[in-house]
Amino acid sequence: QVQLVESGGGLVQAGGSLRLSCAASGRTFSTYAMSWFRQAPGKEREFVAAIERNGGSTYYADSMKGRFTISRDNAKSTVYLQMNSLKPEDTAVYYCATTGTYYPGRSTGLYPYWGQGTQVTVSS
Repeated sequence: QVQLVESGGGLVQAGGSLRLSCAASGRTFSTYAMSWFRQAPGKEREFVAAIERNGGSTYYADSMKGRFTISRDNAKSTVYLQMNSLKPEDTAVYYCATTGTYYPGRSTGLYPYWGQGTQVTVSS
């Protein structure tokens, strides 16, 4: 079992920045890849970014490339999502997720472990 807890969401003006955190517990953090997803009101949950176990490889949705950066601190069992140049369309609940092992891709159905989410609201 893996437990995930997100934090760092809030209200920010367009063009601003936020850093989300996701603290993991239950298994040795360095043994599994981590991903971020988001879900806007009335929309399906979508992939944002992912990072491999050792942080050596990262993956991004095209619309986030160059604005968002995923990173991890295995000593703190935490994954981060630095979000810059935020836009109103980035408003969503942001979730971290994992399979507990490998990075499986971008489909939400492949992930058994999810956090409760943190709200990000970007005002225009």
